[in-house]
Amino acid sequence: MSITKDQILEAFAAMSVMEVVELIEAMEEKFGVSAAAAVVAGGAADAAAAVEEKTEFDVVMTSHGENKVAVIKAVRGATGLGLKEAKAMAESAPVAVKEGVSKEEAEALKKELEEAGASVEIK
Repeated sequence: MSITKDQILEAFAAMSVMEVVELIEAMEEKFGVSAAAAVVAGGAADAAAAVEEKTEFDVVMTSHGENKVAVIKAVRGATGLGLKEAKAMAESAPVAVKEGVSKEEAEALKKELEEAGASVEIK
């Protein structure tokens, strides 16, 4: 029996963020690959140009800090996740809270999470 691309996409759409993260990790392990982007040798100049033109940023929580409850609340407010998913995200730091957001949104989210007690990086 063959599964179509549309069926796979529908299955992904029904998954929680944490389920997708776990699936990606399982795929990386099974196939010996990484979902991280790699810089091709000789492309350093292209990479430098890309950094200058960067318009999308990832907000990565590196630690939930001492006040985990406040951080979970901030994660829920920023992502719309349920309590269980937000708690799992906070406890699995380092983790990307939001990806591909504008610089202004990334900085606002970083400030909100840091005020709650988390350690945050913008990448």
